[in-house]
Amino acid sequence: MVILKHDRLWRAVLTVWGIVNLVNILQSAGFLSRVWTGSHTINHYLGYGIIALALPSAFAIITLVRARAGVRQLIGPLSFLVFVVFMIAVEYIWQVEFRDPVRNEILVPYLLLFFGSIFLMGVPMFRIDKHLWMITLATTILLLASMGLAMVKGVG
Repeated sequence: MVILKHDRLWRAVLTVWGIVNLVNILQSAGFLSRVWTGSHTINHYLGYGIIALALPSAFAIITLVRARAGVRQLIGPLSFLVFVVFMIAVEYIWQVEFRDPVRNEILVPYLLLFFGSIFLMGVPMFRIDKHLWMITLATTILLLASMGLAMVKGVG
């Protein structure tokens, strides 16, 4: 599939690229806020930003479907929407604490959906535009480093 940089499909691909990078940056800030404050409060509010990204994700999915994009383009934003629904249910509606103490029945699918959607949204860009993919790689490394720091500090 050839993506022309002036068509709707390209805008949808760029939207997904923007979403994955914003998620990485928002959650990196969330992990660092846990280190600085010892609290999840700021991280919780940053979660609203991640939830807001579901709207452009849905629009990108519609555009990708209309353009008959392949499953490789669709699976990332679709998995991100599933993650957002799960996150809303667990963190905002039911307000279940699953990190401490660890509740694997929630934590495992939560992390799989979160990191899976990041991976599935980011990987297609490698084939499409390696320069943009390198930015995604950098924001993903930032996310992993901030998560690692939060874990070392006991607030992960």
